[in-house]
Amino acid sequence: MPKFFVSFLLTFLLTAFTAAQETVVFESGKEGAASYRIPAIIKLRSGKLLAFAEARRKGSGDFGDNDIVLKTSSDKGKTWSEQIVVVDNGTLQASNSAPVVDTLDPRYPKGRIFLFYNTGDKTEREVREGKGTREVWYKTSIDEGRTWSEAVNITLQVKRSDWRAYANTPGHAIQLARGKYRGRIFVPVNYSKGEPQRDFSDYMAAGFYSDDHGKTFHIAGDIGIAGSNEATAAETSNGDILFNARNQRGDQRFRITARSSDGGETWKDVGFDENLPDPVCQGSLLQVKGKILAFANDADQKDRDNLTLRISNDNGSTWKKSFLVEGVSDSKGRDVTAYSDIVLLDSKTIGVLYERDDYKQIVFKAVVFARE
Repeated sequence: MPKFFVSFLLTFLLTAFTAAQETVVFESGKEGAASYRIPAIIKLRSGKLLAFAEARRKGSGDFGDNDIVLKTSSDKGKTWSEQIVVVDNGTLQASNSAPVVDTLDPRYPKGRIFLFYNTGDKTEREVREGKGTREVWYKTSIDEGRTWSEAVNITLQVKRSDWRAYANTPGHAIQLARGKYRGRIFVPVNYSKGEPQRDFSDYMAAGFYSDDHGKTFHIAGDIGIAGSNEATAAETSNGDILFNARNQRGDQRFRITARSSDGGETWKDVGFDENLPDPVCQGSLLQVKGKILAFANDADQKDRDNLTLRISNDNGSTWKKSFLVEGVSDSKGRDVTAYSDIVLLDSKTIGVLYERDDYKQIVFKAVVFARE
């Protein structure tokens, strides 16, 4: 059999297999929203998946009549439920879903879901100019997302008075499961301080946390790099936190990383990881098991394209395995893929919930990263 035919056949089979594993979860222009953005996903103890997104009712802009909506799946993402609205802030913004399951609260043996989110009364530019505000809220669910508590405003606990713009991680938050800080809920954030700078150096990435299952919250440390923005985090095998942020300045098209041995209160080994190229976009980090971590982002230094899942076997020091989730060789400037969030489906499969086709769809795709 000719080599070119074998190559064509393998490519065809791989493409067919991948296509069979993907499902459109949210689609612009459907179910009451002009656009859906900013996916987040978690898995419950039962195996059920919860996928969150912003339903942007009137248009695609970050600010406006934007609600947070939810769909669930009980078959590893093959099919999804009808959409429900979890947060409706009237005609104002509800954004940046940051869900996490508290599995260590003895009051809730089946787990308690926290959904952290932001609200705002002006555009991000206006808030950076000191003309508006951004707040931080959460809701909880103890019945796998079927019903939700009243919203709780924690802005005064997690945002300093001189901070202007503010955003939770776009994607899942984490709970530490080992070590001195076991049980800590940690949410990466970014804020702006002072007058807006043209190079976005008024931004800084940091975090907040709770050690008492949401009764009180505290501000974590800054990572110390001006321009650090949308961030994600994962626990490592020894209970440390690996932090991974977007470089809003764009002067270096790589991800910013940092590590903490004290639950996020201080950071070390802060710098740019040249193994993780980035076009100034969001990314998602996940602990798989032990020293195995996964990371997803648009692995392109020019366009939002080539969404790639990477696997590390050494707590994120190196990333020796990579899998192209979706991308094209020449995007011609359009955003082929964009924001994403990842979840562990089983010991060899990661689910990727991501934006594609110039934000027209949010798609779920199962990626096999390990073999038996």
